Amino acid sequence: MIKEVIVVEGKQDIAAVKRAVDAECIATEGFNLLPRTISRIDDAYKKRGIIILTDPDSAGERIRKYLAERFPEARHAFVPREQADANNDIGIEQASPAAIRDALGKVRLHEWQPSNEFSWQDIMTAGLSGVPDAAVRRAVAGEKLGIGYANAKGFLYRLNHYGVTRSEFNEALNSLAAKTWQDSAVEEPNYGN
Repeated sequence: MIKEVIVVEGKQDIAAVKRAVDAECIATEGFNLLPRTISRIDDAYKKRGIIILTDPDSAGERIRKYLAERFPEARHAFVPREQADANNDIGIEQASPAAIRDALGKVRLHEWQPSNEFSWQDIMTAGLSGVPDAAVRRAVAGEKLGIGYANAKGFLYRLNHYGVTRSEFNEALNSLAAKTWQDSAVEEPNYGN
């Protein structure tokens, strides 16, 4: 059983999480966040800790941001968008049990004091912005790092606020490079490992 209470958006998300792991869940019911729901989340936060697992879409990110500000020591899990997409719907309820377990295995703590380890130059050099496949590269790297998909600016924010180390970043880029370059005769780049 997972010690922390997992905060998701809806009842179907709870069902999906329970198919994946033994855990207690609280649903926000979208962005409504009624006072009784906030009170339940606050109780869980104080007694057991919480893991925020919202949908990988703009509404889910708004809910995550709100909860992160209110509960600064909450932990965060991200299911990649492509693993939460089915039946013309994106959400945790669409994710497989394996995808949910994988996300919960890469839980991160949001750090309000950014590390400033990463710069815009790192994003550009790694091909995470400014190249045709940058969005795909960010999605794959975000999955590997457990920080989910974001646009380039959001990705840089997550790198510096979710405790990603330079070594983890380099490892993610090397695995991305191996995947990208394996069918090519061009020498595989090395990002500092």
